[in-house]
Amino acid sequence: MQRASRLQRELSLLATEPPPGISCWQHRGQLGDLRAQILGGADTAYEKGVFSLEITVPERYPFEPPKIRFLTPIYHPNIDSAGRICLDLLKLPPKGAWRPSLNICTLLTSIQLLMAEPNPDDPLMADISSEYKYNKQLFLQHAREWTQKYASQ
Repeated sequence: MQRASRLQRELSLLATEPPPGISCWQHRGQLGDLRAQILGGADTAYEKGVFSLEITVPERYPFEPPKIRFLTPIYHPNIDSAGRICLDLLKLPPKGAWRPSLNICTLLTSIQLLMAEPNPDDPLMADISSEYKYNKQLFLQHAREWTQKYASQ
């Protein structure tokens, strides 16, 4: 019951007052199955890209974080080829930083921030991370190419 009323509130807020560049909605009328889109930030390698995400909300939400993954391929040190995201807010303590006071809007905003500011010191993709650290121009070129190829509308 708590999950349902909380999710309805969050989705209503996301529909009426979405953060800039973020949208989120129920998928196929299933309460725990959501989709989101994040627009690549201006002045980033992902600019003008539209990235789709899948959000699976567990039964124990908000005491357990949602599972979020990219459906759109993205060239990023903290996002792997299956779309999994390395972000401490998506994991329970002690390894993660999820708290029941966080919500889906906060998570999507954090993912948008991670896209703009990768964390090469906690990578899922070691090769992309070292490219980001030691040859940023090449990283930016690859990220722009992927955005053009996979995330252009």
